Amino acid sequence: MDKRLEAICGDAVEVMKTLPEKSIDLIVTDPPYNLNKDYGNNKDSLEFTKYLEFSRSWLKEADRLLKPNGTIYVFMGVRYISYIYGILEQELHYFFNSWITWFYTQGIGKTKGFSPRHDDILMFTKSEKDFIFNLDSVRVPQKFYRSINNMRGANPGNVWEFSHMHYCNKNRQSHPTQKPEALYERMILASSNENSTVLDPFLGSGTMLRVCQHTARNGIGIDINPDYIAMTRNRLQEPFEGFDSIDERMKRIPNDLNDADYRSAYIQNHINWFLSNHPDTIQSFLHEAHKRYPCRENIKAEEPLLFVMNNV
Repeated sequence: MDKRLEAICGDAVEVMKTLPEKSIDLIVTDPPYNLNKDYGNNKDSLEFTKYLEFSRSWLKEADRLLKPNGTIYVFMGVRYISYIYGILEQELHYFFNSWITWFYTQGIGKTKGFSPRHDDILMFTKSEKDFIFNLDSVRVPQKFYRSINNMRGANPGNVWEFSHMHYCNKNRQSHPTQKPEALYERMILASSNENSTVLDPFLGSGTMLRVCQHTARNGIGIDINPDYIAMTRNRLQEPFEGFDSIDERMKRIPNDLNDADYRSAYIQNHINWFLSNHPDTIQSFLHEAHKRYPCRENIKAEEPLLFVMNNV
């Protein structure tokens, strides 16, 4: 089932120069923020103008590689995000689409000043109107059943809440800035199609390739640290039980699903729509459905997965 997945060790710009022009459908990447982080064989501690030159060089290569209907998502810290925005909009003439805020509940603790609890992601498109955006693939469940609502779900908005990759997470890798898989899942599902090719010039712990592996996309990841490339290749060999994180809204069942026939159909659809990449959450979702609508549904709380196999 795996598509073409490549983890390439080397300097991002130099490797990108070897890739064919207009060969990439989507770029999703988390480049160094220039905060003096230790990445094993390198540190992101460039002088200000050198960091901007570095950013400009990889973004120009990204522009060369991206197809005319392509999209780029860039994680970036607050110190440099305005400069990245300027390069994309003013120099490369991309079209701004969204400024996404990733909110997480735990992070760095400060004793003087307020502790940071979010990262930012810029979304730009190469074309103003001709770009891929699969809204149905990234909708979130409605809070209530209403006849006027689209029960396929709502737009997730531009503030995303996902848990940080805590050190107790079984999928935590030995990497200082590992991102949750569900973040990449949403961007990749929204802005590419099956068989598309996704690029991450700063692959790190390999999250992008892991998500491509289980969403039927091709993926090319680049990292300068050979240890991270080896980490990624090992990660791609691990069994899949569901992505390591989820938007908690995906597990909520709407209130007021009072019609038994509609409710039964909705529960089956909910699993297909929202939990297809999260099989490890299906059991808890069905228990919640049984709890919310006791004795109204042909769901045995102790046998939820059997219900799924028989009805989905």
